[in-house]
Amino acid sequence: MHHELSLITTIAAALGFGLLFGMLAVRVKLPALVGYLAAGVFIGPATPGFVADVALASQLAEIGVMLLMFGVGLHFSLKDLLDVRRIALPGALLQIGVATVMGMGLAWWWDWSLGAGIVFGLALSVASTVVLLRALEARGVLDSMNGRIAVGWLVVEDLVMVLVLVMLPALSGPLGGKGDAGAELWPALGKTLLQVGAFIAFMLIVGRKIFPWFLWRVAKTASRELFTLSVIAAAVGIAYASSELFGVSFALGAFFAGMVLRESELSHRAAEESLPLRDAFSVLFFVSVGMLFDPMVLVNNPLHVLGVVLVIVFGKSLAAFVLVLVLRYPLNTALTVSASLAQIGEFSFILAALGMSLGLLPQLGQNLILAGAIISIAVNPLLFTAIEPVQRWLRAQSSLARKFERPDDPLAALPMQTPHEKLSGQVVLVGFGSVGRRIAADLTARGVHFVLAEQNRELVEAARERGIPAVVGNAAEPVVLIQAHIARAAMLVIATPDTFDVRKMIETAKALNPSVQCAVKTHNAEEAELLRKETGGRVFVGEEELAGSMTRHVLDTLRAKVTH
Repeated sequence: MHHELSLITTIAAALGFGLLFGMLAVRVKLPALVGYLAAGVFIGPATPGFVADVALASQLAEIGVMLLMFGVGLHFSLKDLLDVRRIALPGALLQIGVATVMGMGLAWWWDWSLGAGIVFGLALSVASTVVLLRALEARGVLDSMNGRIAVGWLVVEDLVMVLVLVMLPALSGPLGGKGDAGAELWPALGKTLLQVGAFIAFMLIVGRKIFPWFLWRVAKTASRELFTLSVIAAAVGIAYASSELFGVSFALGAFFAGMVLRESELSHRAAEESLPLRDAFSVLFFVSVGMLFDPMVLVNNPLHVLGVVLVIVFGKSLAAFVLVLVLRYPLNTALTVSASLAQIGEFSFILAALGMSLGLLPQLGQNLILAGAIISIAVNPLLFTAIEPVQRWLRAQSSLARKFERPDDPLAALPMQTPHEKLSGQVVLVGFGSVGRRIAADLTARGVHFVLAEQNRELVEAARERGIPAVVGNAAEPVVLIQAHIARAAMLVIATPDTFDVRKMIETAKALNPSVQCAVKTHNAEEAELLRKETGGRVFVGEEELAGSMTRHVLDTLRAKVTH
Protein backbone atom coordinates (compact mmCIF):
# COMPACT_ATOMS: atom_id res chain seq x y z
CA MET A 1 0.00 0.00 0.00
CA HIS A 2 1.40 3.39 -0.98
CA HIS A 3 2.04 5.75 1.90
CA GLU A 4 -0.04 8.50 0.30
CA LEU A 5 -3.12 6.26 0.54
CA SER A 6 -2.85 5.71 4.29
CA LEU A 7 -5.57 8.28 4.99
CA ILE A 8 -8.03 6.57 2.63
CA THR A 9 -7.07 3.17 4.01
CA THR A 10 -7.60 4.30 7.60
CA ILE A 11 -10.99 5.85 6.89
CA ALA A 12 -12.15 2.87 4.84
CA ALA A 13 -11.03 0.36 7.47
CA ALA A 14 -12.42 2.32 10.40
CA LEU A 15 -15.83 2.93 8.83
CA GLY A 16 -16.07 -0.52 7.22
CA PHE A 17 -15.15 -2.55 10.29
CA GLY A 18 -17.08 -0.10 12.46
CA LEU A 19 -20.20 -0.85 10.42
CA LEU A 20 -19.62 -4.61 10.58
CA PHE A 21 -18.93 -4.80 14.30
CA GLY A 22 -21.63 -2.24 15.06
CA MET A 23 -24.22 -4.39 13.30
CA LEU A 24 -23.03 -7.47 15.17
CA ALA A 25 -23.30 -5.62 18.48
CA VAL A 26 -26.86 -4.52 17.72
CA ARG A 27 -27.82 -8.07 16.70
CA VAL A 28 -26.78 -9.36 20.15
CA LYS A 29 -28.66 -6.52 21.91
CA LEU A 30 -25.58 -4.43 22.74
CA PRO A 31 -25.08 -0.72 21.98
CA ALA A 32 -23.55 -0.06 18.55
CA LEU A 33 -20.66 1.85 20.13
CA VAL A 34 -19.46 -1.42 21.73
CA GLY A 35 -19.03 -2.69 18.20
CA TYR A 36 -17.12 0.44 17.19
CA LEU A 37 -14.71 -0.09 20.08
CA ALA A 38 -14.27 -3.75 19.15
CA ALA A 39 -13.56 -2.72 15.56
CA GLY A 40 -10.79 -0.45 16.82
CA VAL A 41 -9.20 -3.28 18.79
CA PHE A 42 -9.46 -5.53 15.71
CA ILE A 43 -7.60 -3.12 13.39
CA GLY A 44 -5.27 -1.78 16.08
CA PRO A 45 -1.57 -2.61 16.57
CA ALA A 46 -2.23 -4.89 19.57
CA THR A 47 -3.94 -7.57 17.47
CA PRO A 48 -2.52 -9.55 14.50
CA GLY A 49 -3.48 -8.84 10.92
CA PHE A 50 -4.26 -5.52 9.28
CA VAL A 51 -3.15 -2.45 11.27
CA ALA A 52 -4.58 0.99 10.51
CA ASP A 53 -2.70 4.25 11.06
CA VAL A 54 -3.32 5.11 14.73
CA ALA A 55 -2.08 8.70 14.42
CA LEU A 56 -4.36 9.44 11.47
CA ALA A 57 -7.32 7.81 13.19
CA SER A 58 -6.76 9.96 16.27
CA GLN A 59 -6.75 13.15 14.18
CA LEU A 60 -9.94 12.10 12.38
CA ALA A 61 -11.50 11.42 15.77
CA GLU A 62 -10.60 14.97 16.85
CA ILE A 63 -12.66 16.29 13.92
CA GLY A 64 -15.57 14.21 15.19
CA VAL A 65 -15.21 15.71 18.64
CA MET A 66 -15.19 19.23 17.13
CA LEU A 67 -18.34 18.63 15.08
CA LEU A 68 -20.16 16.99 17.97
CA MET A 69 -19.34 19.78 20.41
CA PHE A 70 -20.27 22.34 17.75
CA GLY A 71 -23.68 20.70 17.42
CA VAL A 72 -24.18 20.80 21.18
CA GLY A 73 -23.26 24.47 21.25
CA LEU A 74 -25.93 25.14 18.63
CA HIS A 75 -28.54 23.83 21.09
CA PHE A 76 -26.93 25.04 24.33
CA SER A 77 -27.03 28.79 24.87
CA LEU A 78 -25.01 30.81 27.36
CA LYS A 79 -28.20 31.24 29.36
CA ASP A 80 -28.52 27.44 29.61
CA LEU A 81 -24.99 27.31 31.00
CA LEU A 82 -25.67 30.09 33.51
CA ASP A 83 -28.95 28.44 34.53
CA VAL A 84 -27.07 25.37 35.81
CA ARG A 85 -23.98 27.13 37.19
CA ARG A 86 -24.97 26.61 40.83
CA ILE A 87 -24.91 22.86 40.44
CA ALA A 88 -22.45 22.36 37.55
CA LEU A 89 -19.62 24.49 38.97
CA PRO A 90 -19.43 23.21 42.57
CA GLY A 91 -20.53 19.73 41.55
CA ALA A 92 -17.86 19.31 38.88
CA LEU A 93 -15.07 20.71 41.07
CA LEU A 94 -15.96 18.51 44.05
CA GLN A 95 -16.45 15.42 41.90
CA ILE A 96 -13.05 15.93 40.22
CA GLY A 97 -11.47 16.23 43.66
CA VAL A 98 -13.12 13.08 45.01
CA ALA A 99 -12.34 10.99 41.91
CA THR A 100 -8.74 12.21 41.84
CA VAL A 101 -8.26 11.16 45.46
CA MET A 102 -9.69 7.72 44.62
CA GLY A 103 -7.26 7.33 41.73
CA MET A 104 -4.36 8.49 43.91
CA GLY A 105 -5.40 5.87 46.46
CA LEU A 106 -5.08 3.13 43.84
CA ALA A 107 -1.71 4.49 42.73
CA TRP A 108 -0.48 4.55 46.33
CA TRP A 109 -1.65 0.94 46.77
CA TRP A 110 0.42 -0.02 43.72
CA ASP A 111 3.49 1.88 45.01
CA TRP A 112 3.44 4.49 42.28
CA SER A 113 4.92 7.96 42.76
CA LEU A 114 2.90 10.97 43.88
CA GLY A 115 3.11 12.49 40.40
CA ALA A 116 1.84 9.29 38.81
CA GLY A 117 -1.04 9.19 41.30
CA ILE A 118 -2.10 12.76 40.54
CA VAL A 119 -2.04 12.24 36.75
CA PHE A 120 -3.81 8.88 37.09
CA GLY A 121 -6.48 10.27 39.42
CA LEU A 122 -7.17 13.29 37.21
CA ALA A 123 -7.48 11.01 34.16
CA LEU A 124 -10.12 8.94 35.96
CA SER A 125 -12.03 12.03 37.08
CA VAL A 126 -13.05 13.55 33.73
CA ALA A 127 -15.84 12.03 31.65
CA SER A 128 -16.05 11.88 27.87
CA THR A 129 -18.23 14.61 26.38
CA VAL A 130 -18.61 12.57 23.18
CA VAL A 131 -20.00 9.55 25.01
CA LEU A 132 -22.32 11.69 27.13
CA LEU A 133 -23.78 13.54 24.16
CA ARG A 134 -24.41 10.34 22.25
CA ALA A 135 -26.21 8.89 25.27
CA LEU A 136 -28.34 12.01 25.88
CA GLU A 137 -29.24 12.39 22.21
CA ALA A 138 -30.17 8.70 21.90
CA ARG A 139 -32.65 9.15 24.76
CA GLY A 140 -33.98 12.50 23.56
CA VAL A 141 -33.07 14.29 26.82
CA LEU A 142 -30.25 16.56 25.60
CA ASP A 143 -32.50 19.63 25.87
CA SER A 144 -34.05 18.59 29.18
CA MET A 145 -33.09 20.06 32.53
CA ASN A 146 -31.09 16.93 33.40
CA GLY A 147 -29.36 17.06 30.02
CA ARG A 148 -28.39 20.71 30.45
CA ILE A 149 -26.98 20.01 33.91
CA ALA A 150 -24.92 17.06 32.64
CA VAL A 151 -23.55 19.04 29.68
CA GLY A 152 -22.81 22.07 31.86
CA TRP A 153 -21.06 19.79 34.37
CA LEU A 154 -18.78 18.42 31.62
CA VAL A 155 -18.07 21.91 30.24
CA VAL A 156 -16.74 22.84 33.69
CA GLU A 157 -14.67 19.64 33.72
CA ASP A 158 -13.22 20.54 30.31
CA LEU A 159 -12.26 24.01 31.55
CA VAL A 160 -10.54 22.49 34.57
CA MET A 161 -8.64 20.04 32.37
CA VAL A 162 -7.42 22.91 30.16
CA LEU A 163 -5.83 24.43 33.27
CA VAL A 164 -4.39 21.06 34.32
CA LEU A 165 -2.75 20.48 30.94
CA VAL A 166 -0.90 23.80 31.25
CA MET A 167 0.02 23.40 34.92
CA LEU A 168 1.29 19.82 34.65
CA PRO A 169 4.56 20.59 32.78
CA ALA A 170 5.35 23.29 35.34
CA LEU A 171 4.76 20.83 38.19
CA SER A 172 6.52 17.83 36.63
CA GLY A 173 9.90 18.58 38.25
CA PRO A 174 8.68 18.78 41.88
CA LEU A 175 6.46 15.72 41.29
CA GLY A 176 9.39 13.54 40.19
CA GLY A 177 9.12 13.90 36.43
CA LYS A 178 11.31 15.49 33.79
CA GLY A 179 12.38 19.11 34.21
CA ASP A 180 12.44 21.51 37.15
CA ALA A 181 9.97 24.14 36.00
CA GLY A 182 8.13 24.42 39.31
CA ALA A 183 8.99 28.10 39.59
CA GLU A 184 7.03 28.76 36.40
CA LEU A 185 3.74 27.48 37.80
CA TRP A 186 2.09 30.77 38.68
CA PRO A 187 3.06 32.58 35.46
CA ALA A 188 1.81 29.56 33.47
CA LEU A 189 -1.44 29.47 35.41
CA GLY A 190 -1.96 33.20 35.00
CA LYS A 191 -1.28 32.95 31.28
CA THR A 192 -3.79 30.12 30.92
CA LEU A 193 -6.49 32.01 32.78
CA LEU A 194 -5.89 35.06 30.60
CA GLN A 195 -6.02 32.96 27.43
CA VAL A 196 -9.24 31.17 28.37
CA GLY A 197 -10.81 34.43 29.55
CA ALA A 198 -9.76 36.23 26.36
CA PHE A 199 -11.18 33.45 24.20
CA ILE A 200 -14.54 33.42 26.00
CA ALA A 201 -14.73 37.22 25.90
CA PHE A 202 -13.88 37.29 22.21
CA MET A 203 -16.51 34.68 21.34
CA LEU A 204 -19.25 36.31 23.44
CA ILE A 205 -18.52 39.92 22.47
CA VAL A 206 -17.20 39.70 18.90
CA GLY A 207 -17.98 36.19 17.74
CA ARG A 208 -21.69 36.27 18.55
CA LYS A 209 -22.06 39.24 16.18
CA ILE A 210 -19.68 38.30 13.37
CA PHE A 211 -20.43 34.60 12.90
CA PRO A 212 -24.25 34.80 12.76
CA TRP A 213 -23.90 37.73 10.34
CA PHE A 214 -21.53 35.70 8.18
CA LEU A 215 -23.92 32.72 8.19
CA TRP A 216 -26.70 34.97 6.91
CA ARG A 217 -24.46 36.29 4.11
CA VAL A 218 -23.72 32.75 2.99
CA ALA A 219 -27.41 31.76 3.19
CA LYS A 220 -28.29 34.65 0.87
CA THR A 221 -26.24 33.04 -1.89
CA ALA A 222 -28.93 30.30 -2.02
CA SER A 223 -26.16 27.72 -2.36
CA ARG A 224 -26.66 24.69 -0.14
CA GLU A 225 -23.08 23.56 -0.72
CA LEU A 226 -21.68 26.89 0.45
CA PHE A 227 -23.93 26.89 3.50
CA THR A 228 -22.85 23.37 4.48
CA LEU A 229 -19.23 24.33 3.87
CA SER A 230 -19.58 27.46 6.01
CA VAL A 231 -21.00 25.43 8.91
CA ILE A 232 -18.23 22.81 8.80
CA ALA A 233 -15.55 25.47 8.26
CA ALA A 234 -16.85 27.42 11.25
CA ALA A 235 -16.86 24.34 13.51
CA VAL A 236 -13.40 23.07 12.57
CA GLY A 237 -11.79 26.44 11.85
CA ILE A 238 -12.86 28.13 15.08
CA ALA A 239 -11.89 25.05 17.11
CA TYR A 240 -8.42 25.01 15.52
CA ALA A 241 -7.93 28.77 15.86
CA SER A 242 -9.01 28.70 19.49
CA SER A 243 -6.39 26.05 20.22
CA GLU A 244 -3.60 27.82 18.33
CA LEU A 245 -4.36 31.37 19.48
CA PHE A 246 -5.83 30.91 22.94
CA GLY A 247 -4.55 27.49 24.05
CA VAL A 248 -7.99 25.99 24.76
CA SER A 249 -9.05 22.52 23.66
CA PHE A 250 -10.56 21.77 20.26
CA ALA A 251 -13.72 20.53 21.97
CA LEU A 252 -14.18 23.69 24.03
CA GLY A 253 -13.48 25.94 21.05
CA ALA A 254 -16.05 24.15 18.90
CA PHE A 255 -18.58 24.26 21.74
CA PHE A 256 -18.37 28.04 22.05
CA ALA A 257 -18.45 28.38 18.25
CA GLY A 258 -21.81 26.60 18.29
CA MET A 259 -23.03 28.75 21.17
CA VAL A 260 -22.38 32.01 19.34
CA LEU A 261 -23.85 30.71 16.08
CA ARG A 262 -26.98 29.82 18.03
CA GLU A 263 -27.71 33.55 18.02
CA SER A 264 -28.54 33.19 14.33
CA GLU A 265 -32.03 32.15 13.25
CA LEU A 266 -30.31 29.67 10.94
CA SER A 267 -28.90 27.66 13.85
CA HIS A 268 -31.38 24.79 13.37
CA ARG A 269 -30.44 24.48 9.72
CA ALA A 270 -26.75 24.58 10.67
CA ALA A 271 -27.32 21.71 13.11
CA GLU A 272 -29.05 19.65 10.44
CA GLU A 273 -26.31 20.27 7.88
CA SER A 274 -23.55 19.16 10.26
CA LEU A 275 -25.41 16.06 11.54
CA PRO A 276 -24.27 13.48 8.92
CA LEU A 277 -20.59 14.36 9.21
CA ARG A 278 -20.89 14.53 12.99
CA ASP A 279 -22.25 10.99 13.15
CA ALA A 280 -19.63 9.59 10.78
CA PHE A 281 -16.68 11.17 12.56
CA SER A 282 -17.98 10.22 16.00
CA VAL A 283 -17.74 6.60 14.86
CA LEU A 284 -14.09 7.27 14.02
CA PHE A 285 -13.62 8.53 17.58
CA PHE A 286 -14.76 5.25 19.13
CA VAL A 287 -12.76 3.20 16.64
CA SER A 288 -9.62 5.21 17.39
CA VAL A 289 -10.08 4.59 21.13
CA GLY A 290 -10.23 0.86 20.48
CA MET A 291 -7.05 1.04 18.38
CA LEU A 292 -5.06 2.33 21.36
CA PHE A 293 -6.08 -0.56 23.62
CA ASP A 294 -3.79 -3.51 24.43
CA PRO A 295 -6.03 -6.45 25.45
CA MET A 296 -3.14 -8.15 27.27
CA VAL A 297 -3.59 -5.76 30.20
CA LEU A 298 -6.79 -7.67 31.00
CA VAL A 299 -4.78 -10.88 31.27
CA ASN A 300 -1.68 -9.55 33.03
CA ASN A 301 -3.35 -7.08 35.44
CA PRO A 302 -7.00 -8.08 35.97
CA LEU A 303 -7.21 -6.76 39.54
CA HIS A 304 -5.74 -3.42 38.50
CA VAL A 305 -8.33 -3.14 35.74
CA LEU A 306 -11.12 -4.06 38.16
CA GLY A 307 -10.02 -1.33 40.58
CA VAL A 308 -9.98 1.28 37.81
CA VAL A 309 -13.43 0.28 36.55
CA LEU A 310 -14.86 0.40 40.07
CA VAL A 311 -13.55 3.95 40.55
CA ILE A 312 -14.92 5.13 37.19
CA VAL A 313 -18.28 3.38 37.14
CA PHE A 314 -19.17 3.32 40.83
CA GLY A 315 -16.80 5.51 42.85
CA LYS A 316 -17.10 8.86 41.10
CA SER A 317 -20.73 8.16 40.13
CA LEU A 318 -21.62 7.67 43.78
CA ALA A 319 -19.78 10.88 44.65
CA ALA A 320 -21.73 12.78 41.97
CA PHE A 321 -25.00 11.21 43.16
CA VAL A 322 -24.44 12.41 46.72
CA LEU A 323 -23.29 15.87 45.58
CA VAL A 324 -26.39 16.44 43.43
CA LEU A 325 -28.67 15.43 46.29
CA VAL A 326 -26.76 17.64 48.74
CA LEU A 327 -27.32 20.52 46.32
CA ARG A 328 -31.08 19.80 46.66
CA TYR A 329 -31.81 18.46 43.20
CA PRO A 330 -34.30 15.64 42.48
CA LEU A 331 -33.49 11.96 42.64
CA ASN A 332 -33.87 11.57 38.86
CA THR A 333 -31.34 14.35 38.27
CA ALA A 334 -28.86 12.71 40.64
CA LEU A 335 -29.20 9.36 38.86
CA THR A 336 -28.91 10.94 35.40
CA VAL A 337 -25.77 12.91 36.29
CA SER A 338 -24.27 9.81 37.95
CA ALA A 339 -24.81 7.72 34.83
CA SER A 340 -23.46 10.54 32.64
CA LEU A 341 -20.15 10.64 34.54
CA ALA A 342 -19.62 6.87 34.78
CA GLN A 343 -17.09 6.79 31.93
CA ILE A 344 -13.87 8.48 30.79
CA GLY A 345 -12.68 9.57 27.38
CA GLU A 346 -10.76 12.05 25.28
CA PHE A 347 -9.23 14.25 28.01
CA SER A 348 -8.16 11.14 29.90
CA PHE A 349 -6.14 9.99 26.88
CA ILE A 350 -4.54 13.42 26.49
CA LEU A 351 -3.60 13.52 30.17
CA ALA A 352 -2.15 10.02 30.02
CA ALA A 353 -0.02 10.86 26.98
CA LEU A 354 1.24 14.08 28.59
CA GLY A 355 1.97 12.27 31.87
CA MET A 356 4.07 9.67 30.05
CA SER A 357 5.97 12.30 28.04
CA LEU A 358 6.84 14.09 31.31
CA GLY A 359 8.02 10.88 32.94
CA LEU A 360 5.25 10.94 35.55
CA LEU A 361 2.96 8.10 34.48
CA PRO A 362 4.20 4.55 33.80
CA GLN A 363 3.17 2.65 30.66
CA LEU A 364 0.90 0.47 32.79
CA GLY A 365 -0.97 3.60 33.84
CA GLN A 366 -1.83 4.49 30.26
CA ASN A 367 -2.94 0.91 29.52
CA LEU A 368 -5.17 0.90 32.61
CA ILE A 369 -6.72 4.23 31.62
CA LEU A 370 -7.49 2.90 28.14
CA ALA A 371 -8.92 -0.32 29.58
CA GLY A 372 -11.07 1.65 32.00
CA ALA A 373 -12.24 3.91 29.18
CA ILE A 374 -13.29 1.08 26.87
CA ILE A 375 -15.05 -0.92 29.58
CA SER A 376 -16.81 2.12 31.05
CA ILE A 377 -17.90 3.36 27.61
CA ALA A 378 -19.26 -0.09 26.81
CA VAL A 379 -21.32 -0.38 30.01
CA ASN A 380 -22.43 3.26 30.12
CA PRO A 381 -25.62 2.73 28.05
CA LEU A 382 -26.63 -0.01 30.49
CA LEU A 383 -26.35 2.47 33.37
CA PHE A 384 -28.70 4.88 31.60
CA THR A 385 -31.14 2.01 31.08
CA ALA A 386 -30.99 1.25 34.80
CA ILE A 387 -31.99 4.80 35.86
CA GLU A 388 -35.74 4.18 35.84
CA PRO A 389 -35.64 0.76 37.60
CA VAL A 390 -33.31 2.11 40.30
CA GLN A 391 -35.52 5.17 40.75
CA ARG A 392 -38.64 3.01 41.09
CA TRP A 393 -36.89 0.77 43.61
CA LEU A 394 -35.70 3.70 45.71
CA ARG A 395 -39.15 5.25 45.72
CA ALA A 396 -40.68 1.89 46.66
CA GLN A 397 -38.53 2.01 49.78
CA SER A 398 -40.55 4.82 51.35
CA SER A 399 -38.22 5.44 54.28
CA LEU A 400 -35.19 5.52 52.00
CA ALA A 401 -36.89 7.71 49.40
CA ARG A 402 -37.79 10.34 51.99
CA LYS A 403 -34.12 10.76 52.79
CA PHE A 404 -33.42 11.53 49.13
CA GLU A 405 -36.36 13.81 48.32
CA ARG A 406 -35.31 16.89 50.37
CA PRO A 407 -38.21 17.15 52.85
CA ASP A 408 -36.86 20.44 54.23
CA ASP A 409 -36.36 22.11 50.86
CA PRO A 410 -37.84 25.64 51.00
CA LEU A 411 -38.41 25.63 47.22
CA ALA A 412 -40.45 22.41 47.34
CA ALA A 413 -43.51 24.25 48.70
CA LEU A 414 -45.18 27.51 47.77
CA PRO A 415 -44.37 30.51 49.95
CA MET A 416 -46.81 30.92 52.85
CA GLN A 417 -47.67 34.44 51.70
CA THR A 418 -49.07 33.25 48.33
CA PRO A 419 -52.63 34.72 48.09
CA HIS A 420 -55.35 32.05 48.22
CA GLU A 421 -57.24 33.61 45.30
CA LYS A 422 -54.27 32.70 43.06
CA LEU A 423 -54.64 29.04 44.01
CA SER A 424 -58.15 28.36 42.78
CA GLY A 425 -59.06 27.99 39.11
CA GLN A 426 -55.45 28.68 38.24
CA VAL A 427 -53.23 27.22 35.50
CA VAL A 428 -50.45 24.87 36.56
CA LEU A 429 -47.55 25.51 34.17
CA VAL A 430 -44.88 22.80 33.95
CA GLY A 431 -41.58 24.01 32.53
CA PHE A 432 -40.00 27.45 32.42
CA GLY A 433 -37.92 27.18 29.27
CA SER A 434 -38.27 29.39 26.21
CA VAL A 435 -41.86 28.27 25.54
CA GLY A 436 -42.84 28.23 29.21
CA ARG A 437 -41.56 31.76 29.73
CA ARG A 438 -43.59 33.04 26.79
CA ILE A 439 -46.73 31.36 28.11
CA ALA A 440 -46.07 32.80 31.57
CA ALA A 441 -45.63 36.30 30.14
CA ASP A 442 -48.89 36.06 28.17
CA LEU A 443 -50.84 34.74 31.15
CA THR A 444 -49.44 37.50 33.35
CA ALA A 445 -50.33 40.17 30.78
CA ARG A 446 -53.92 38.88 30.68
CA GLY A 447 -54.25 38.64 34.46
CA VAL A 448 -54.55 34.83 34.50
CA HIS A 449 -53.27 33.25 37.72
CA PHE A 450 -50.85 30.36 37.40
CA VAL A 451 -48.42 28.28 39.44
CA LEU A 452 -45.09 27.17 37.98
CA ALA A 453 -43.61 23.69 38.49
CA GLU A 454 -39.98 23.45 37.32
CA GLN A 455 -37.06 21.10 38.09
CA ASN A 456 -34.35 23.72 37.73
CA ARG A 457 -33.80 25.42 41.08
CA GLU A 458 -32.26 28.55 39.55
CA LEU A 459 -35.31 29.07 37.33
CA VAL A 460 -37.66 28.62 40.30
CA GLU A 461 -35.70 31.16 42.31
CA ALA A 462 -35.75 33.61 39.37
CA ALA A 463 -39.52 33.13 38.97
CA ARG A 464 -40.15 33.79 42.66
CA GLU A 465 -38.09 36.97 42.46
CA ARG A 466 -40.53 38.11 39.76
CA GLY A 467 -43.49 37.33 42.02
CA ILE A 468 -44.50 34.10 40.27
CA PRO A 469 -45.75 31.31 42.59
CA ALA A 470 -43.36 28.42 41.83
CA VAL A 471 -42.31 25.05 43.23
CA VAL A 472 -39.27 22.95 42.36
CA GLY A 473 -39.55 19.29 41.38
CA ASN A 474 -40.68 16.80 38.76
CA ALA A 475 -44.37 17.32 38.05
CA ALA A 476 -44.74 13.58 37.50
CA GLU A 477 -44.52 13.24 41.28
CA PRO A 478 -47.83 13.72 43.14
CA VAL A 479 -46.19 15.82 45.87
CA VAL A 480 -45.11 18.46 43.32
CA LEU A 481 -48.57 18.80 41.78
CA ILE A 482 -50.15 18.84 45.23
CA GLN A 483 -47.91 21.75 46.19
CA ALA A 484 -49.00 23.49 42.95
CA HIS A 485 -52.63 23.00 44.12
CA ILE A 486 -53.60 20.93 41.09
CA ALA A 487 -56.76 19.76 42.91
CA ARG A 488 -58.23 23.27 42.49
CA ALA A 489 -56.65 24.11 39.13
CA ALA A 490 -58.56 24.68 35.92
CA MET A 491 -55.80 23.58 33.56
CA LEU A 492 -52.45 21.78 33.38
CA VAL A 493 -50.06 23.14 30.72
CA ILE A 494 -46.93 21.05 30.06
CA ALA A 495 -44.27 23.10 28.26
CA THR A 496 -41.16 21.15 29.25
CA PRO A 497 -38.77 19.95 26.50
CA ASP A 498 -38.46 16.57 28.24
CA THR A 499 -41.65 14.68 27.31
CA PHE A 500 -40.58 11.41 28.93
CA ASP A 501 -42.83 11.85 31.98
CA VAL A 502 -45.75 13.61 30.25
CA ARG A 503 -48.11 10.65 30.52
CA LYS A 504 -47.39 10.26 34.21
CA MET A 505 -47.89 14.00 34.79
CA ILE A 506 -51.33 13.88 33.18
CA GLU A 507 -52.31 10.67 34.96
CA THR A 508 -51.30 12.14 38.31
CA ALA A 509 -53.14 15.40 37.59
CA LYS A 510 -56.30 13.55 36.53
CA ALA A 511 -56.17 11.38 39.66
CA LEU A 512 -55.96 14.48 41.86
CA ASN A 513 -58.40 16.54 39.77
CA PRO A 514 -60.57 14.57 37.29
CA SER A 515 -61.98 17.76 35.74
CA VAL A 516 -58.63 19.40 34.97
CA GLN A 517 -57.96 20.20 31.29
CA CYS A 518 -54.54 19.42 29.84
CA ALA A 519 -52.37 20.97 27.12
CA VAL A 520 -49.02 19.51 26.04
CA LYS A 521 -46.16 20.77 23.87
CA THR A 522 -44.19 18.32 21.72
CA HIS A 523 -42.01 18.40 18.60
CA ASN A 524 -42.81 14.88 17.41
CA ALA A 525 -45.95 14.23 15.35
CA GLU A 526 -46.04 10.49 16.15
CA GLU A 527 -45.63 11.15 19.86
CA ALA A 528 -48.36 13.79 19.63
CA GLU A 529 -50.81 11.29 18.17
CA LEU A 530 -50.06 8.79 20.94
CA LEU A 531 -50.51 11.46 23.60
CA ARG A 532 -53.85 12.51 22.12
CA LYS A 533 -55.11 8.92 22.21
CA GLU A 534 -53.76 8.04 25.65
CA THR A 535 -54.43 11.27 27.55
CA GLY A 536 -57.29 12.92 25.70
CA GLY A 537 -55.61 16.29 26.18
CA ARG A 538 -54.81 18.96 23.59
CA VAL A 539 -51.35 18.38 22.10
CA PHE A 540 -49.49 21.14 20.28
CA VAL A 541 -46.85 20.13 17.73
CA GLY A 542 -44.33 22.85 16.84
CA GLU A 543 -44.48 22.32 13.08
CA GLU A 544 -48.28 22.03 13.06
CA GLU A 545 -48.75 25.23 15.05
CA LEU A 546 -46.29 27.09 12.84
CA ALA A 547 -48.07 25.88 9.71
CA GLY A 548 -51.44 26.84 11.19
CA SER A 549 -50.26 30.34 12.08
CA MET A 550 -48.81 30.89 8.62
CA THR A 551 -51.99 29.60 6.97
CA ARG A 552 -54.14 31.95 9.05
CA HIS A 553 -51.89 34.84 8.08
CA VAL A 554 -52.20 33.93 4.38
CA LEU A 555 -56.00 33.68 4.58
CA ASP A 556 -56.30 36.94 6.52
CA THR A 557 -54.11 38.71 3.95
CA LEU A 558 -56.17 37.36 1.04
CA ARG A 559 -59.44 38.36 2.72
CA ALA A 560 -58.09 41.86 3.28
CA LYS A 561 -57.22 42.18 -0.42
CA VAL A 562 -60.66 40.94 -1.49
CA THR A 563 -62.34 43.39 0.89
CA HIS A 564 -60.42 46.31 -0.55
